[in-house]
Amino acid sequence: MKHLALSLSASILLLGCQTTQEQRTADEFVVSNTIATPVEINQALLVDESIDVIHPVADVEIDLDQDKIHVSEDIWQHIRGKLTFDVPQNKRVISQRNWYVKHPNYLDRVAKRAEPFLFYIVQELEKANIPLEIALLPIVESAFDPFAYSHGRASGMWQFVPGTGKRFGMKQNWWYDGRRDVVASTQGAIKYLKYLNKYFDGDWLLALAAYNSGEGRVRRAMKNNARKNKPTDFWSLDLPKETRAYVPKLLALADIVKQPEQFSLKLYEIDNTPVIATVDIKSQLDLAKAARLADLSLAEFQRLNPGFNRWATDPEGPHYLLLPNAKIEKFEEGLAKLSDKDRLSWQRYKIKNGDSLIRIAKKFHTTPELIRKVNNISGNNIRAGKHLLIPVAAQALDDYILSQEQRLTKTQQRRRNGVKTMHKVKSGDTLWDISRKYNVSTRSIAKWNGMAPKDYIKPGQNLVIWQKVGLKQAAQKRDAQAIMRNITYRVRRGDSFARIADKFNVKISDIERWNSLSRKEYLQPGQMLKLSVDVTNSI
Repeated sequence: MKHLALSLSASILLLGCQTTQEQRTADEFVVSNTIATPVEINQALLVDESIDVIHPVADVEIDLDQDKIHVSEDIWQHIRGKLTFDVPQNKRVISQRNWYVKHPNYLDRVAKRAEPFLFYIVQELEKANIPLEIALLPIVESAFDPFAYSHGRASGMWQFVPGTGKRFGMKQNWWYDGRRDVVASTQGAIKYLKYLNKYFDGDWLLALAAYNSGEGRVRRAMKNNARKNKPTDFWSLDLPKETRAYVPKLLALADIVKQPEQFSLKLYEIDNTPVIATVDIKSQLDLAKAARLADLSLAEFQRLNPGFNRWATDPEGPHYLLLPNAKIEKFEEGLAKLSDKDRLSWQRYKIKNGDSLIRIAKKFHTTPELIRKVNNISGNNIRAGKHLLIPVAAQALDDYILSQEQRLTKTQQRRRNGVKTMHKVKSGDTLWDISRKYNVSTRSIAKWNGMAPKDYIKPGQNLVIWQKVGLKQAAQKRDAQAIMRNITYRVRRGDSFARIADKFNVKISDIERWNSLSRKEYLQPGQMLKLSVDVTNSI
């Protein structure tokens, strides 16, 4: 199978997600200033930041073949020799640089996050003849977190909003979001930046400002200055506060990389050698099965392949995965032995009166399109009594801890100040209406539910609301909720609503509400149910 060498390299760097103005304390993560070993490099793949940005996945290592590792120059030496931007020593740049200099541990921690992907980005920028200062842009945008999601609906390490992502080739659907895919988003960012650079006649500072706030806004600011006979360079424009800090952040980082010794810093060194690569898998594959073939934990695998929203790759592609080089041979051997039908797990489902493809797809956490394709159905007509083959997850859905659903669950379960209330969205609801009802801000509701204030909400959607109340009432509420946990339960042969309700000490009406089901329906073996249970009583 084809595999394109990407490289694992990267190093120290830096900043918190610019779009959320996040600048964390610097005491979280200390790393040594020596060349990273292969095991240390791959430990970076295990940092499960979407769940806890501080703690790596425990007791997991990827054993690389030491003989295949060749030490060359440090990645920062390579970047340093090709930096071309003039960095003015003005107040806006100096204030940003001072923050980084005062937080060296923070720079090291973010470098660990960048480690698997930075060399690939540098390599692709050089191919496109783009200045290597741009390799630092994901630090400004997202702190190199491919799961970052901003209040402005921007996603991924390069922080694309949906429209711009589609405009520059990033596919987005139920299965997959190319804005989080490291390869797809990097290629899209290169196309967008080249377009902006041409649009602004080769001025990279204006292009970067437009990357943050849009070319239209920057162009209007330039025209406004021109009408007043004022300069139209970046430093002279009246731009949003966020954009006015955005370019100085990148220049401050470039200045640190260019001369770290001037600021008493030593950049975390990374061996400048390919360590990860893309592997062509040809067609859809369950992520849990792929992880087993690669001898990786599911969390490790998903962190390398953050573009996949669900439990499997997109049926329509892209059909490539990112894997450590030392794992590729074993993965390809195992995949070659896997028949087409064994790439997914399957459930035989008998169609009932009142069923629709949408309803069946929702039950089994898949899509009507895939059910049609598998069963050779051209339209939406199905007949009660007939059987369908349904592709289902190979493991319980909560095992896919970095899937879109599980990341949302983790966000909603995070303990906040006050009392937690669940609001089920009704037809006609808006975030503004809900915020007024509970006397909270729309921005807070979005934060508590892993969304942006501009995201659409739909009937049946459950939103977490945290309200400030008296301390005694809040404590009582927290105590009542302390032992509750959301789980995904796979229906077994012989199960019924009553049996499951009794088993987990919940109400049948709650099971119906949580899963949009009726107790009059038959449960199918393999069907997944969402439950909120007392973990001390669950079986």
